[in-house]
Amino acid sequence: MTDSGQRAPAHEVLYRPSTAARDGSVIAEYLRWLAAERGLRFDDVQSLHAWSVDELEAFWQSVWDFFGVRASAPARSVLSGGPMPDVSWFEGAELNYAEHCLRHDVDALAIFATSQTREDVSLSFGDLAEQVRRVRAGLHRLGVGPGDRVVAYLPNIPETVVAFLATASLGAIWASCAPEFGARAVLDRFGQLDPDILLVVGGYRFGDKPIDKSADVAAIRAGLPTVRKTIGVPYGDFAVDADMAWDEIAAPADDPLTFAPVPFAHPLFVLFSSGTTGAPKPIVHGHGGILLEHLKTLGLHWDLRAGDRLMWFSTTAWMMWNTLVSTLLHGAAAVLIDGNPLYPDLDAQWRLAAQTRATLVGASPGLISASRTAGLSPAHDHDLSSVRQIGVAGSPLAAEGFVWIHEQFGDDVVLNVGSGGTDVCSAIVQGSPLHDVWLGEISGASLGVDAVAFDAHGEVIIDDLGELVIRRPMPSMPVGFWGDADGSRYRDAYFDVYPGVWRHGDWVRFAPSGSCVIAGRSDATLNRGGVRLGTAEFYRVVEELPDVTDSLVVHLEDPDGGPGVLVLFVVPATEDWDQEQGAHQITGTLRAALTPRHVPDHIAVVSAIPHTRTGKKLEVPVKRVMQGSDPVELAALSSLDDSHALEPFARFARERGLLA
Repeated sequence: MTDSGQRAPAHEVLYRPSTAARDGSVIAEYLRWLAAERGLRFDDVQSLHAWSVDELEAFWQSVWDFFGVRASAPARSVLSGGPMPDVSWFEGAELNYAEHCLRHDVDALAIFATSQTREDVSLSFGDLAEQVRRVRAGLHRLGVGPGDRVVAYLPNIPETVVAFLATASLGAIWASCAPEFGARAVLDRFGQLDPDILLVVGGYRFGDKPIDKSADVAAIRAGLPTVRKTIGVPYGDFAVDADMAWDEIAAPADDPLTFAPVPFAHPLFVLFSSGTTGAPKPIVHGHGGILLEHLKTLGLHWDLRAGDRLMWFSTTAWMMWNTLVSTLLHGAAAVLIDGNPLYPDLDAQWRLAAQTRATLVGASPGLISASRTAGLSPAHDHDLSSVRQIGVAGSPLAAEGFVWIHEQFGDDVVLNVGSGGTDVCSAIVQGSPLHDVWLGEISGASLGVDAVAFDAHGEVIIDDLGELVIRRPMPSMPVGFWGDADGSRYRDAYFDVYPGVWRHGDWVRFAPSGSCVIAGRSDATLNRGGVRLGTAEFYRVVEELPDVTDSLVVHLEDPDGGPGVLVLFVVPATEDWDQEQGAHQITGTLRAALTPRHVPDHIAVVSAIPHTRTGKKLEVPVKRVMQGSDPVELAALSSLDDSHALEPFARFARERGLLA
């Protein structure tokens, strides 16, 4: 047992990628380049990582040079200022992210898009550049320029990628939400940006189920008064009410495809947090930071190069979508999946990987667990000989999943389990072709990322759970939060506990080897099926219902990587509340206002929700009580407004058999 009272996992190497997988990788090429161009030689990936964080400026300059970053104005320095967050990267440099996505062989495949709403589409880099050129001209005609906001209520289809790159080429700022979001969830996000242009579809299909979103589109349009034009994207049979059609914005034009040179830190897109403690945080990422981080991660860790193909299911609301688009930076093709990734059956994604000749396949822990349980043999049943790497993210992968992947694919395929987040739009810890694959563990910290575990006193700890922190800056740390003029929200979010050190909000255990295990969020964010859900989003919807006075939501994770159990506790406004009818109303409201993932597995009635005396809901203590912990060990009873308030939650878990 560790000092935290939790048993440390077995620490063993499951396998080492084969010599061919290691020597033929991009990161091996990078090591050879470092030796030839910088006179630097490293015996292993651990020594390379140590150099990458000890000599931060030299490392990121090498990434810039190795991948051939283009700038219209040179940088005066690599890194200046400090301590965090008061740092600047590549001051003076001017560049454009979109230019780096579209500078490749015009005949090479850029996008393969498969959809349950319409026919599959393939685009070469030449096709993609032409569509971006036209849409860029259309947006320019509407007056869109640097700093304007273009937001999209669109699925994962080629038009979304085209609109994003066109927006970026102008120096305008992008944000997107998936159409599975209800109007409330969209307005909570887009409403913070005062957007200028809105792109929408009228509905979508999820498997064989058509879902009309016209009412949500109307509510979104009504709730965004700053929008100058709403552009409707044709999509299946769904009618859409808009000011103009996609064909108008993408009409033939004589304008050349040019790229506005912008400062390194100029906003590229806004990602949104899950909304745990209020409105979702609008996290601003810059052109240069995302460019460098994604060149490094997708190149050195994910082993992507020109001609490769990356298949990873994502909706447009997840940072993985932005990362998927960055496949283009390497001259590789992005496989866009639109719809239910498990339709018509569990084998669908493995078949698609074979069909598209994917070289990197992103697989959720849930898919791996379900495939293993169902007895699937994807590497035997399909031609997956093109696959060099299996990427896993979103939630922890059980040890059995590690073994199953290795049994299926062998030593020539790298299993790269990672963890990061919206905040840095990348992985903080992950593997690479040079890393050992540890059973049930993530291989180590990403290159250039000084990630360690801190105890409550800010001391580094090994082999025990602590706060995941980053001690030195990353280029893809946010430019800031939108509307946070003095930076106070940004500082409070990441630097309030350990001044000058980024606190990420995860519990982590690092082994002496550098491998690690993420034990979950240290805040109350829910993680269901690899998608983070914010508790505040639930409360803003549920507690507006006239029959509910208070509520609390808890997610109990599945150790095998499944979706887990989501429980919503409610305090009815009256004693004669009809639980069946009330639960039906809550379920329908959550589904409509937010997403189907927000629908709980259980809705339970309690007489009171536990709060501190200052009014904060005790989400984490409730969860731990439901997992079997003693309430006395979780929080001083004097801090509760009702010293007995935790007992009903423990009793509910026992009666429903939810205790681990």
